[in-house]
Amino acid sequence: MTPAPRILVVSLNFRTAEMTLRSAASALRAMEGLNAELVIVDNDSGDGSFEAMQAHVAAQGWPVRVIASGHNGGFGAGNNVGIRAGMSDGKAPDYVYILNSDAFPRPDALRLLVDHLETHPQAGIAGSYIEGEDGVPHVTAFRFPSVWSELEGAARFGPISRLLAGHRVPLEIPETTQRVDWLAGASMLMRHEMLERIGLFDETFFLYFEETDLCRRAAAAGYETHYLRDSVVAHIGSVSTGMKTWSRIPGFWLDSRWHYFSKAYGKGGAILATLAHVTGGGLWRLRRLVQGKPPADPPRFLRDMIAHDMHAMLRPLPGKPQAVRAATRRAAGKL
Repeated sequence: MTPAPRILVVSLNFRTAEMTLRSAASALRAMEGLNAELVIVDNDSGDGSFEAMQAHVAAQGWPVRVIASGHNGGFGAGNNVGIRAGMSDGKAPDYVYILNSDAFPRPDALRLLVDHLETHPQAGIAGSYIEGEDGVPHVTAFRFPSVWSELEGAARFGPISRLLAGHRVPLEIPETTQRVDWLAGASMLMRHEMLERIGLFDETFFLYFEETDLCRRAAAAGYETHYLRDSVVAHIGSVSTGMKTWSRIPGFWLDSRWHYFSKAYGKGGAILATLAHVTGGGLWRLRRLVQGKPPADPPRFLRDMIAHDMHAMLRPLPGKPQAVRAATRRAAGKL
């Protein structure tokens, strides 16, 4: 009889202990009947989250490990801590399930993801249909960003969008299970053997674009990414990052964007992507001026991007320095 696949569930907390524990309770319900373990990583919250979660887990008698990252290196780095922790017996899992700390899977959500990867060997990653707690669906299935997608997204102009429809990053919310380029990482199941081959999350990304990069590397290695409509997860979104209240685009988002494009397309491709975005953004701002349209970007967004990327052009390519290559080798060695 084939043994049940071993599943490592990783939840990353940053200063949202109460929310993380609520998500963990949902995860434990979704893990029932599966050979799964949950590890909660506190990403150096420094607000008592680690101790509060340890105390709660102990009081509830949950079979959950709460570990400390020791350093807040961002979303990917924190999840890597949990992945490297492995199963409690020291053996490697068959699958790794990344669940956001503000996400709440339905009881069958994880089982459906596991069953799908068990029966679709060409897929290395499977992700859930995500909706808000109000039942409104979230856009979480995407095409890979490109130079053309930067122009389309920044211009916000119907004729350009129709012309470049095949390059538009957000997909219409799929009504059935299908292959996509990449998925938001709120509920993502990954083959461990795939991670052994391509490496973990790139820790150069502090926040944003890390799951895009992971799915891109998976595709380059021959693995597909699948979106499962029947696996349903409720997600609040932006609880830890504060994205919904940004008054100005943070530097780490601009760093991640530049790193993604330069890693995927080289420095020349990153420069072209920025030129395309500036061109589209300029057209949009002209239309705003003429038609009186409301703003759609944080204040100073385009100026901040131009200043950031002009400075980034003078730096070595992200991912090329020896320190980054060494970190990747260490990550692969610790799987």
